[in-house]
Amino acid sequence: MFTTLIVQPIFNLLVFIYAILPGHNFGLALIIFTVIVRMLMWPLVKKQLHQAKAMRELQPEIKKVKQATKGNRQKESQMLMELYKEKGINPVGTLPTLAIQLVVLIGLYSGLRKIIGDPHTLISFSYPAIQHMGWMRHVADNIHAFDDTLFGWVDLSRAAVTTGMPFYFPAFLIVVGSAVAQFFQGKQLLPVGKDQKGLRDILRQANAGKSADQSEVNAAVGRSTMYLLPVMIFFFTISLASALSLYWLTTGIVAYIQQAIILGQDEEEMEDIADKPSKRDLSQIPEAQIVEAAAEEKKAARAKKAARRKNKKRQKK
Repeated sequence: MFTTLIVQPIFNLLVFIYAILPGHNFGLALIIFTVIVRMLMWPLVKKQLHQAKAMRELQPEIKKVKQATKGNRQKESQMLMELYKEKGINPVGTLPTLAIQLVVLIGLYSGLRKIIGDPHTLISFSYPAIQHMGWMRHVADNIHAFDDTLFGWVDLSRAAVTTGMPFYFPAFLIVVGSAVAQFFQGKQLLPVGKDQKGLRDILRQANAGKSADQSEVNAAVGRSTMYLLPVMIFFFTISLASALSLYWLTTGIVAYIQQAIILGQDEEEMEDIADKPSKRDLSQIPEAQIVEAAAEEKKAARAKKAARRKNKKRQKK
């Protein structure tokens, strides 16, 4: 079912682009395929970035909720859900985009493996309408006409490192490029702050008995992932056919451009979710009274300390 519903449609879209492309270069077809997929995902990408920015802007209010509930998980969850609802934020709103990217990657990987394993699959796995296209009939009669390179420079069926074969430097450059593109794509989305704590500092403080703030933990994990994910991509793709690395490189570059456009355009619209004024009276919420009570307790404690200091001064006199 996965092959019929996912792998074959993705495969046929790629082959269709290859068949109608002047020059019929498979590497260029793969680049165009990647750009088309990313453009089709534009609405989801835009929504994902809105949600991510809104969540970052909401962190101060989330901290206030955590301080107000004083470890009461049930009240904390209730207040956070109300806060998300008020600001129009879906905490799992980024999952659809990630899921689609993963499905496309798996489907494309399966299709590319078929072509690399047996070039005749280019014909046999295609839909009948594509098989009867002029160039595809020519390839069916002469499979050597299939150009599986990137402009004749990179053999996309080869990996940078393969057992029993010499090191392939052109593929290695694409692998490095895909890792670098992933790094800058992740860095572009991370908030910049002067008082950010590292994951080690948070763990050190936790061992000392200080409770860690979840928002600080998430930010620290995000910064660690910014370095970890490119390394994982590098070691994952260095032994795979460079066609997959080319897809990853193109995806990273297009995603970076998309993010730059979305983050740069209409800043007021981007911040509308996070900066939306409250539509309800927080004083009417029972949990909000906890904040007021805590503030009153602090004032009373300060007054007591001040009174004690005055008494001590009088006694000394």
